[in-house]
Amino acid sequence: MTMEAKSLVKPLRLGVVRFLNTQPIISGLEVCNDISMTEAVPSSLINLLESGEVDAALCSSIDYQVSSMPLVILPAPSLGCLGATRTVRLYSSRPFEELEKVCCDSDSHTSVVLLQVLLREVHGCRVTVLPFDAAGRNVEWPEAVMLIGDKVVSASPPAERYPYQMDLGEAWHSLTGLPFLFGIWLAGADLDSDDARRIVSTLDRQYRYNRMHSETLVGRESRARNWPQDMAEDYLSSGIRYELGPSQREGLDRFYELAAAHGLIEQHRPLRFAGE
Repeated sequence: MTMEAKSLVKPLRLGVVRFLNTQPIISGLEVCNDISMTEAVPSSLINLLESGEVDAALCSSIDYQVSSMPLVILPAPSLGCLGATRTVRLYSSRPFEELEKVCCDSDSHTSVVLLQVLLREVHGCRVTVLPFDAAGRNVEWPEAVMLIGDKVVSASPPAERYPYQMDLGEAWHSLTGLPFLFGIWLAGADLDSDDARRIVSTLDRQYRYNRMHSETLVGRESRARNWPQDMAEDYLSSGIRYELGPSQREGLDRFYELAAAHGLIEQHRPLRFAGE
């Protein structure tokens, strides 16, 4: 492709999250001339996609089911786990079976639905979910709270306040034996097929590059987030999984099935992937 032709290629507009766990996917994309990125918390990214401000976004996985916009899933590196995730956690001062309400971090849609599925399936309780601004918290810690993201490590509540804790990824794996996907790349169903391929190719290429230079990335990002470097390295190498293969698809569909069975989503849309 000539320099003139490259200059005519429209930039790909991506909605991204700047958590530690997204860095292996997106770190370095900011210097790409054909990429523009808009940062937001996971729960806000679907709004950027629906309003046409971005072409694709690393959305909360439940948004595929609840969005009014026809969507496709891009087969690109996603945010998942096979067991403990370490950054999606329920803290409770009472046994889970006794809970009536849980204050939930407003940064994620998926985790709120997953929490309700787990409490109903495993502990037989239905809770009222209350929004909780963990970033701007200026009140006492509530009786039960769910947090997501880097704050679970860098700004976790006092352990003595919460003798009962649940890692949601670990609880899901214990229940189903399947991986869980918290974040997936979504795009409008009308996204141009060439643009979809460009996005997937770009994300795959950047992910492979960052994995080859993981030591540098982990050192830089752990310092920026006040994480112990060895913890950050272990978290990114074994806690978070980036695959989107058959078992991940099965886990995602099982999550949607249970969410629908418990009335947490109105319908169970079949999985639709770009290019398939």
